[in-house]
Amino acid sequence: MRTRLAVLAGLLALTACGRPTGGVAGPAPDAPALPTDDAALVLRVALTGGFSTPSALLSRLPLVSVYRDGRVVTEGPVIAIYPPPAWPNVQVNQVDDATLTDLVQAAVDAGVGDAVDLGNPGIADATTTVLTLTTAEGTRTTEVYALGEAAGDPAVTPEQTAARAELAALVERLTGLPEDGRSEPFTPAAVVALAGEYAGDPELPRDAVTWPGPPLPGETVAPGTGCTVATGEQASAVVAAAQAADTLTPWTDGTATWSLAFRPLLPDETGCDDLTG
Repeated sequence: MRTRLAVLAGLLALTACGRPTGGVAGPAPDAPALPTDDAALVLRVALTGGFSTPSALLSRLPLVSVYRDGRVVTEGPVIAIYPPPAWPNVQVNQVDDATLTDLVQAAVDAGVGDAVDLGNPGIADATTTVLTLTTAEGTRTTEVYALGEAAGDPAVTPEQTAARAELAALVERLTGLPEDGRSEPFTPAAVVALAGEYAGDPELPRDAVTWPGPPLPGETVAPGTGCTVATGEQASAVVAAAQAADTLTPWTDGTATWSLAFRPLLPDETGCDDLTG
């Protein structure tokens, strides 16, 4: 994440003159109306694609999700150890209505949902940045291939680079929300476990942990990868067990041993289809 944002910094120089230098701007007079449902997703920045394993792609969290009630859900810093923790560090914070309205206007101004020519960088296996904006009028999205990686790519014209810079500035702003240091761990109502054949590392053996959730491997969502959803008390048990595990931990249901990747479902998500769609 730090590497990606560092690359984006080169794009941001193109729009720096037009961006506010401090404080929160007031809502524009013609700012779009927000959804009426407090639980509705308003803004999201997510990454799709790229070169990785199926479980890593499916368990990838959005960079930031902002809801109508002001909740801002992001993935926090991850401790630099190997193997890393099994449970992702998902954090939730809060912004007020004025800030939320200003962010929506910024997304409109950056061209989210507009038919903008963003070019076709000559880069292989990069991620696609998906920006989603929902107002009372509906949902609009913009997908940008290689948003950070394409800086300086000769296949991208100056006009396309400028359009990309507007979106990069919005991404930087959203992924920096908020900066008051008052975030707290996000507690999900449901948890997805992505199950695959256990391989492990002979040099780092682990004792198997008894799986406390619903039957594994669940529905097939990718070759060799199953998906199951834990809710209620099972979700709480899965979170507790995952927080005590790492990514090399083997999980057993009494008949087989599995490698699991965990993905807390966000407030607008309900199941495995949200990861594959």
